[in-house]
This record gives sequence, structure tokens and C-alpha cells, in this order.
Amino acid sequence: MAKIAYILLCHKDPEGIIAQAQRLTAAGDYIAIHFDARAKREDFDQIRAALANNPAVTFAKKRLKCGWGEWSLVDASLQAVRAAVEDFPRATHFYMLSGDCMPIKTAEYAHAFLDREEADYIESFDFFSSDWIKTGIKGERLIYRHWFNERTQKWLFYTSMGLQQKFGLERPIPEDLTIQIGSQWWCLRRRTVEWILDFCRKRKDVMRFFRTTWIPDETFFQTLVRHLVPHDEIRTRTLTFLMFTDYGMPVNFYNDQYDLLIAQDYLFARKISVDAQELKERLGNLYTSEGVLFPVSNEGRSLYKFLTGRGRIGRRFAPRFWETEASLGRERTLLIVTCKKWHVAKRLVQRIRDVTGLAAVDYVFSEASTPLPDLGGIQSTLEKRTRHRRALVRMLFDYWNTDKLVLCIDPGNVELMQDFYNDRSNVRLLEIECEFTDDYLLGHARRVGLAGDKTPQEVLDRLLPTIRYDVRFESDRIRDADFENFHRIRQAAGVEENTAPLAAFLGVSREKAQEIAETHYLFVD
Repeated sequence: MAKIAYILLCHKDPEGIIAQAQRLTAAGDYIAIHFDARAKREDFDQIRAALANNPAVTFAKKRLKCGWGEWSLVDASLQAVRAAVEDFPRATHFYMLSGDCMPIKTAEYAHAFLDREEADYIESFDFFSSDWIKTGIKGERLIYRHWFNERTQKWLFYTSMGLQQKFGLERPIPEDLTIQIGSQWWCLRRRTVEWILDFCRKRKDVMRFFRTTWIPDETFFQTLVRHLVPHDEIRTRTLTFLMFTDYGMPVNFYNDQYDLLIAQDYLFARKISVDAQELKERLGNLYTSEGVLFPVSNEGRSLYKFLTGRGRIGRRFAPRFWETEASLGRERTLLIVTCKKWHVAKRLVQRIRDVTGLAAVDYVFSEASTPLPDLGGIQSTLEKRTRHRRALVRMLFDYWNTDKLVLCIDPGNVELMQDFYNDRSNVRLLEIECEFTDDYLLGHARRVGLAGDKTPQEVLDRLLPTIRYDVRFESDRIRDADFENFHRIRQAAGVEENTAPLAAFLGVSREKAQEIAETHYLFVD
């Protein structure tokens, strides 16, 4: 059975480190600790004294002063790894952790998970061809020597690099290595760790190279594992659940996110907020529990994106307004149908086609599969359609040789509606007001990836009011926009009540509008 030696790099919170070590070793695992030499000596003494009688705890033989982005972080990791390999001969796996990490599964689950496959878990993507690096320098991390820290010695860092560029002092990458990049939170088998330590002893040239690269904790282990281990024994993923905000900052987890965390397909999570004491206690107790079943739904990232990145005016992360393009034409009329239940809008549009013969398209800016004629490639992707939205709609008018076109737009896309209203053409808007049952909203959450088939009921119970409010908020925004020629039909209304707004919206006779309103299956889910 798997036995894990945790490699813990930490620099603060001695009480938390002591509790973490006691918790992880209570289930029969081990831990090797490197406590930053920049931290207080009395904090380190407190940790050593509290854990002195625990045979499953060891410490790096040498404490180093660590700095973000520096080789010191890799060196500290190697110090702790060497101590773990020497002191824990029964350890089968070595798992990298920080003081901000907490288990989100039981030790029983973690051991069974690692026993399931003979593999190493480490992110390792090609340094140059992948898009793992989003901002900042890229190749310069490797081909120039970095002796200064960009965060604390910015002028020296960029002056040194600038001089190397000026005088052509680029250095080659070791020929037999393909540099990889990925998260520093890995889990490696004992054989792999021993190969790495042996490689470090033999390849002094590689060690010299990495010592002066920038942010080597994202490249060193990732590159060596890919160099030493057969491809089919590497799982290019981390077993630690972590997310980043749109600003590139780590997401912190709080007390009310226990159910979300344990439903993710990971063994640990970071960062747990320092204020989330209840969450820490629950997760700490979880690790040593037995017989716990974990229905993994793995919707954490999509749920976070939904809750924080909805892009509403007056809310965080509001998007930019749509760029303007050429007019659709003064004599043309664009009829916009908006409804959160896309299938209802599509049925209405199809009945409009059948009864009136009007040209119509469905959710052309939301669904890539929306049928469209060949318009020279502008229709090929959602990105192209949205970027050239007015040009696309103008071409649809021309293609069908018509001055009246029906178009579906999601109610969350008010900016797009506003952009068409800003055009010189005639624009009318019809909102279809539907009723939403709890079952429908949960089904919607699963369809868009906010929840999975195994999402815990506690998460669904908290998610449901948020989705219902979101739907209501979109409708309120449309009404607050005060669009001209705005009409509404309602699921709760009768045929007579819906006939008048349909006639006004379409500009057709009352008889034709009533024929459309009488569609008996219009609102069926």
C-alpha cells in the first residue's frame, strides 16, 4: 500500500505547521519539513520541540533563506527530499506541499488513488510551445543568468538582463534536455525521486544551468521527470486543487466551501484562508477518517468563474462594450428575441418562420452549431461572428434579400442588444418570460458545467438561489435599459394576452400573431 512522504516548505504559522504534521502522520504517512531560514528562530525551535518525539517527522539538514522565483526554493525542496529518502525507507511516494495546503480527501482515499496507477503526477508542458506562461519574460528566464530577485531587486534584475542582451551573452540550454514547465505541486514515486537525486549528483552542468534560471521551481523537477521517466508513466496534472483569479492571484478558500472542495478530483487544495478556521478543522478531521465516499463532480473552476466573472455592469470584471461597426441600414428592421430557455425561443422563431415566412436565425452569437449560410468564413467561429457582428447580420440581410430579420440573443448579452440598438436600423426586442422550476435550473447548471451528476446536495442547495437570482437579474437589466419597441410575452399569460405584443413585435396581423401564440408546445420543457 502507498505510504506518502510529504515534502513541506513553510515559513510561518508554527502552530499550523505542527497541526499539519501531526494530522498527516496520524494516518501512517511521513513528513519532511524545510522551515525558511528567514523566519524567526524561535518559531523553528517551537516546531522542532513539538514534533521531537514523532518518528514520522524529519527536517531538512540545512535551512536556506528562500526567495520567490529563486533557485533557493528548488534547493530547499531537494534538501527536504534527501532527508525524506534517507529517513523514511518505506515511503513509496513523495508529495510536495506548502503550509497553505489542506487535504480534501481521506488518507484512505489518497493511498488507494496512488495504488491505482504506477505513475508520477506532475504538470510538465513544453516550455516554448505551450501557453503556460501568460505574462512577463519567457525565453529570457533560461538563456540569461539571473543573480538578482525581480521582486526585491528590480533595477538590478533588469539591468543585469539588459546588459547580457546588449553584449550577446545568451547561453545554450543543455542539449539533451527539453525544458518543461508546470505547477510546483507534484507527487512522485520513490524510484523517480531517487533517479532525480542521482541525476543531480552526476550532472553538475545541469545544476549550474538551473541555479541561475528565473523561477526554476516551475521548470526543474518538471524537466527532469520528463527526461528520466517513460512518457506513459507521467500524468501531466497536479493532485493539488488550486485556482487563480483574473488578476493572476491565488484564490483563497473559506469556511462555506467545504462541500465544493471535497467534490474535486484532487487530494489536496490550496490556498486555505488563514481566517477559515472552521474549514481547516473540518478538513483536518477528514484526513484520518475511514469509509468516507466522495462523489467527485469536479465543477469547482466553472463554478468559480460563474460566481465571480459574470461581467455585469456595476459588478466585478464587467466586460468592455462591443466595438462599433458599419450600419445594418436605415431601412432594415432587426427583430431580437431573448429568452433564457433557448429551446423556447427556438420554437417561437421556427413558428415565426412557418407562419410569416420571415428570415430568422437562432442563437448565432452563443451556439457555434447554429446553422448559417456560407458567408465567406465570417460565420465559421463564434469569435469571428461576435467580433464582426454587424457585418455578419448585414450579410444575412443581403443573403436572404430581405429588410426584416429575426435573431435570438441570450438575455445575459445586454451589451450586444445595446450595440444593435445604437445602429441606424430599426430594432425591436421581444422578451419571452418563462417560469423556472428548481429541476430546470439544476439541469441548466449541469448543462453549462456549474454542477455535475455527483455534485453534493449541499452545493446544489447553495447554488440554486444564485442561479435564480442571476436569471432575474438579467431580465431586470433588460428592463432597466429602457429599450424602445420593447415587447414581452409570458408563459403565465393566455393566448389573448400574448397575441398583441407578438403582432406589434413582428408587424403582422392579429390573426397571424394569434396562430403563433396558440402553439401548444411552446413552453414545454
